[in-house]
Amino acid sequence: MKNLKFTELTKRCIRILHISRKPTGDEYAKVARVTALGIAIFGLVGFIIFILFGLIG
Repeated sequence: MKNLKFTELTKRCIRILHISRKPTGDEYAKVARVTALGIAIFGLVGFIIFILFGLIG
């Protein structure tokens, strides 16, 4: 990204704040479920790798 002047950056940030909105409860629950699933998958993969290296070494 090219260097922006401070005023241009400020205008862009304010624009984003104006068009953003608070998520509904349903949207929040979906994001929370997907995040929890991702954490669980990464944890399971890490645990499997830990077990495999424990058996090898």
